[in-house]
Amino acid sequence: MRFRQMDYTGWGRVLHASGEVARPERSRALAALAAEGPAMGNRRSYGDAPLNGGGRITDMTRMNRILGFDPETGVLHAEAGVTLGELAEIFAPRGWLPPVMPGTGFATVGGAIAMDVHGKNHQHAGSFGAHVTELELLGPTGARTVTPADLPLFRATLGGLGQTGIVASAKIAMQRCKGDVMVMTERRAPDWDGHLALLDGSDAPYVVGWIDATATGAALGRGIVEEGETASGLVARPRAARRVPFDAPGAALSPPVVRAFNRAYYARVPKAGRTSVRPIEKLFFPLDKIHDWNRLYGRRGFHQFQCVVPLAAADALRAMLERVATSGLASPLAVLKRMGPGRAGFLSFPMEGYTLAVDFPDRAAARALVGELEAMTEAAGGRIYLAKDSLASGARVRAMYPELDAWRAAVAEADPDGLYLTDLVRRLGLREAA
Repeated sequence: MRFRQMDYTGWGRVLHASGEVARPERSRALAALAAEGPAMGNRRSYGDAPLNGGGRITDMTRMNRILGFDPETGVLHAEAGVTLGELAEIFAPRGWLPPVMPGTGFATVGGAIAMDVHGKNHQHAGSFGAHVTELELLGPTGARTVTPADLPLFRATLGGLGQTGIVASAKIAMQRCKGDVMVMTERRAPDWDGHLALLDGSDAPYVVGWIDATATGAALGRGIVEEGETASGLVARPRAARRVPFDAPGAALSPPVVRAFNRAYYARVPKAGRTSVRPIEKLFFPLDKIHDWNRLYGRRGFHQFQCVVPLAAADALRAMLERVATSGLASPLAVLKRMGPGRAGFLSFPMEGYTLAVDFPDRAAARALVGELEAMTEAAGGRIYLAKDSLASGARVRAMYPELDAWRAAVAEADPDGLYLTDLVRRLGLREAA
């Protein structure tokens, strides 16, 4: 398999790598590549999780075949490069959906496993890894089939940042759905308490809150809570996705522009709320209709801070939001969700509680603010999401993930020579003894 020198980056475009990249199309090439270095998917992790600067890495996006599907049980067998958006498009009309989907349909099956992603149904369905029934893992000594009974390797692989080997394919228990449209209900949340009350009180299968991260005072925490349930029917399909043709200037996301956008976005939903029927991607993947939307943050890129804190620490999360809202640094992209306890791996992000995600254009003040928010998260007994991180310190992350030692031991057995180290793992020193 031929390697090519390539400069590449994560979705946040702040951290970069230069190294040799292979893009196999057939499974027979993977055995040799598993002895060369780690793998990556569509690089939708925001920081350096998919980077291996100065080394070799395998791009799995051409390994995107569906290998089998059992319509009786809903078990899908797919190569790691298949995207969750492709699976939704193919199977929703047949009454099945991927059991868990993050905010972008461009996430691959392999990436969803490596990050143990969560979605808008986490409170009910848990994380993606909870629905993986089997995977083919290629390590330094060859291939092996791994199931949930294979402990600790399974739990070290799910959410394990690709450190146990290359996931070639996986079997996933798909979830039944009513069709490929979504009945969506949108409600205004006037403030923080109202926002949490709507999230806590919802019994809809899919729930997410957009939060105005610029609102202060009595309006702190205002936003829009979206609830969704799949349905069958005909709706107008979205137009072809648009592209951002150039890096936006810094003024595009200046504080006055962001505040004005947020006010208008909040006001678009009537005070009484509204219910409509939309294509499923409207709720699941709202930003995918704008390809390269990360360019809106300019050539310097952006950081996303995402944390989860226990239910009892909701006041600490409110304090974080207040710090963000008074900073003048937030973008329009901010999300608040209620999470359940479901997680599959030692380094899986979810815990039962509330998760807040906020984007910041790359500035010195924003980097300092993220540091403050990380410290507040640690003090609240929460954790940050490694799929989004580009700034954390290893010591802080180690304090947030109490099962790190168990993960480290399993990874050391699966990859004793450090073949699958990535930039994120090196930066945080995750495989080093405390």
